[in-house]
Amino acid sequence: MDVSLKQLEEAVDLKRQINQLQTRLNSILGSSSASGGTSAAVSTPSSSAPSSGRRGRRRGLSAAGRARIAAAARARWARAKAAGGGTSAAASTAAKKSGGKKKGGISAAGRKKLSQMMKARWAARRRAQGG
Repeated sequence: MDVSLKQLEEAVDLKRQINQLQTRLNSILGSSSASGGTSAAVSTPSSSAPSSGRRGRRRGLSAAGRARIAAAARARWARAKAAGGGTSAAASTAAKKSGGKKKGGISAAGRKKLSQMMKARWAARRRAQGG
């Protein structure tokens, strides 16, 4: 990388102009950004965007918050055990609603009718196959 004397002089002149412009900018903006004195002291929106995001550890619950949640859970379990005799809350709620019976069952007559219909369907399939 050969650099001519003319290019070096131009680079030195540009660096001098950059330093003068930075000094003027710092004097306009005040002493808050004048402390750095380099191009890094003047932040652009793109360079400050990553630092504006959430960094570090995630927020957790305080000890008092965890204690409140634990107390509420203990109270729920105590109510569920008292109501259902030690069963889970969901099962005791379902048993109360249905009066202790299993929901969605089929009667004996309905089971017999379905059985006869299936037997007739199987017999028809056997006859169609020639067996």
